[in-house]
Amino acid sequence: MTTLFDRWKKGFDAWEERTAKRSSELLQSPRVLEPAGAVLTALLHGKARAGRTLTGVWSAVGLPNRRDQERTLRMLSVLERRILDLEEKLDDARRGR
Repeated sequence: MTTLFDRWKKGFDAWEERTAKRSSELLQSPRVLEPAGAVLTALLHGKARAGRTLTGVWSAVGLPNRRDQERTLRMLSVLERRILDLEEKLDDARRGR
């Protein structure tokens, strides 16, 4: 005997199959993909342009941009390693090694 849930599930499965097929056809259509690709390309170009503009503004104000901050962080890391090495050598010298 078929329950109400079984009938609903069967109808839902049929709807899901039809919807999946139609949406797959739609999303693979060049009529959808080409404009979507063009929009995405325009957005990425705009983001890159905005990034360059923002970097120029930061530089004009005299503040460091991301590249400057990364370079400074690298130099600080090198200095930290050198200080740790010197501290280790100083400890070794004090112990008479």
